[in-house]
Amino acid sequence: MSEVAKREPLFSKKNKKLITDPLNDTNPVTIQVLGICSALAVTVQMSNAIVMSISVMAVLILGNVIVSLLRNLIPGKIRIIVQLVIVAALVIIVDQVLKAYVYDVSKQLSVFVGLIITNCIIMGRLEAFALGNKPWASALDGLGNGIGYGVVLVIVAFFKELLGSGKLMGFDIIPESFYEFGYMNNGLMLLPPSSLVIVAIYIWIQKSRNPKLIEN
Repeated sequence: MSEVAKREPLFSKKNKKLITDPLNDTNPVTIQVLGICSALAVTVQMSNAIVMSISVMAVLILGNVIVSLLRNLIPGKIRIIVQLVIVAALVIIVDQVLKAYVYDVSKQLSVFVGLIITNCIIMGRLEAFALGNKPWASALDGLGNGIGYGVVLVIVAFFKELLGSGKLMGFDIIPESFYEFGYMNNGLMLLPPSSLVIVAIYIWIQKSRNPKLIEN
């Protein structure tokens, strides 16, 4: 059998699962319970959640690919240090890009962009996947987990911003007539504990729709 015939398709069933599984069965936030700090800290506004999601996704994909390319060259004893250096360099680049193109959002995210370096999802995927797989599969794994992380953040931010301030992406959504009839924004939705409540409801819905997750 030729080398070409043996080559696995870029989007084989196995590779597709690297993208789809983190959306549900292995979601990094709701199933693996990683990256919860971000869900608490940057979900008051959807714009912040979207930018943070894209930032983490970029670091995940690039970090996975770089570590995968170097996996046979990295000594086992210093692999964590090497991974941290790679992630730190990528986070610095992402931070500079945010300051250059979305400065206002970058100011609101503040130190949380820098804390991507310590995000458990990123270090977990580098250690558990990128070190043992080829670059293309590692890129798909980073993409899938980045999307899975981002979906949760955006959903949490959607409800927090809408119910907490009556806005979405900074635009007024709830009509003024509602306030005239006595409607009030729920200030509790702008506090960190509300994120845990929304994530808990998300997990409940997710597991009720997928019985095999109940044992997890």
